[in-house]
Amino acid sequence: MDLGLHVPDFTYPGGPPTLAQDLGRIAEAAEDAGFTMLSVMDHVWQIGVIGPPENDMLEAYTTLGYLAARTRKVELLAWVTAVTYREPGLLAKQVTTLDVLSEGRAWLGIGAAWNNHEAAGLGLPFPSTAERFERLEETLQIFRQMTTGQDAPYEGKHYHLARTLNSPQPLRRVPVLIGGSGERKTLRLVAQYADACNLFPAPDLDRKLDVLRQHCADVGRDYDEIRKTVMLPLDAGVDGSRADELLAQLEQLAKLGIEHVHGWVPQVATIRPLEALAERVIPSAQRL
Repeated sequence: MDLGLHVPDFTYPGGPPTLAQDLGRIAEAAEDAGFTMLSVMDHVWQIGVIGPPENDMLEAYTTLGYLAARTRKVELLAWVTAVTYREPGLLAKQVTTLDVLSEGRAWLGIGAAWNNHEAAGLGLPFPSTAERFERLEETLQIFRQMTTGQDAPYEGKHYHLARTLNSPQPLRRVPVLIGGSGERKTLRLVAQYADACNLFPAPDLDRKLDVLRQHCADVGRDYDEIRKTVMLPLDAGVDGSRADELLAQLEQLAKLGIEHVHGWVPQVATIRPLEALAERVIPSAQRL
């Protein structure tokens, strides 16, 4: 099992004047600690579980470009892009650009969007749930068409592209992660289009995996091809005092077939919690 660092909070003690250097230090320390992935949220306001909407929030793809320049090997993605915030042709171009400039480290993380308050606040599109899922499926189709060298037109219900030209192409087949655990729509899209899913460590996790397995059977997909990820707080304590507790949780997830655990780290800007994870958790997790 490997671990990824999610950075959802940009409100640091030095404020905006030192934000770039603080974020850069976090990214470099995460890579040195052995994290294999690094992500930011695709929100324009801070979300309630982290802090008030007035707290600092950076635009995702600009931030990922900066992080690409501050790192060497960690893989980069938005966890996860709100499908309605960007036209799919532009989104494919953004992720391709990230992949080329990071020398082949980009993922597309994407979901059906949920934060209607920030969307209304900044005038971003936020159609009905049914339409957002329709747009998500079309976006996945357009993304794969644009990142596999095809430049034919695309005609969907919501999107109409006259020529899906995308030059340069990404340096690799960009993996796609779909966030969400909805059994009827989201997990069906995972089975059909995704390289990875993102679930939560809830009591019904094993059932969600069974639902995904059935969707894979229905569409003729090998269930084992899909990387199973879970998001949870990676809190080993500043001094590593909770490392054993976290490792026990990771071990239980590994027994269910979870291959990657992604999460935020309390007090990450101090760097010391990342060092504690490197010392007490990551080497053991890699053996699970």
